[in-house]
Amino acid sequence: MNRLIAKTGAALVTLTVFLFAVFILINFPFGSYFVCMILPLGFIMMTAGLHHESIDDRKVPANTGLVLSAVYAVLILLVYYSQCTTVSLEELSGQASRVLNYQCGGLMFNYDLLGYGMMALSTFFTGLAFRAENKPDKWLKRLLIIHGAFFPGCFIMPMTGMFLNLENSGEGGSIALLVWCAYFIPVGVLAFIHFGKGPKQKG
Repeated sequence: MNRLIAKTGAALVTLTVFLFAVFILINFPFGSYFVCMILPLGFIMMTAGLHHESIDDRKVPANTGLVLSAVYAVLILLVYYSQCTTVSLEELSGQASRVLNYQCGGLMFNYDLLGYGMMALSTFFTGLAFRAENKPDKWLKRLLIIHGAFFPGCFIMPMTGMFLNLENSGEGGSIALLVWCAYFIPVGVLAFIHFGKGPKQKG
């Protein structure tokens, strides 16, 4: 059961990130927002599976990664549930739109970046705890740890005010998101392969 749930989570991560990229390319914001509410659920399932495999002397980074995955999920669900409900169903104008509309680069956009910063920290600590015993696992460990490098930018950039005019940012934002998708899809695929193997013995 443990590996099945973790494998399902890895599949959800792979599928939702892929769909997120597709929806960006076809300019379907609602679809992007919707799949971003499914991604955190899969990410927690996948991270919990890697946490379960961690050995005693790596429990601290494993626990840290799991807790941070929950922090990420709360922030991201808050952001995208608001986009699929309040923002899409109500007539917002002025300051309300500026604060709530993700595409305006306001509070919700900043929370989104903070959420993905927490995700980056989660993968970093999870990667530290992960025991790689073959080549695919070694690649998974590297990708998880290196993904932690996204944290400083996600955390600091909103404080600089560089996203205050997000509506006029052109295609740069979409390209950055597609680059992230290209990076993270292999994480889901490698985790899926990892959990598809036989039970891993602790020790």
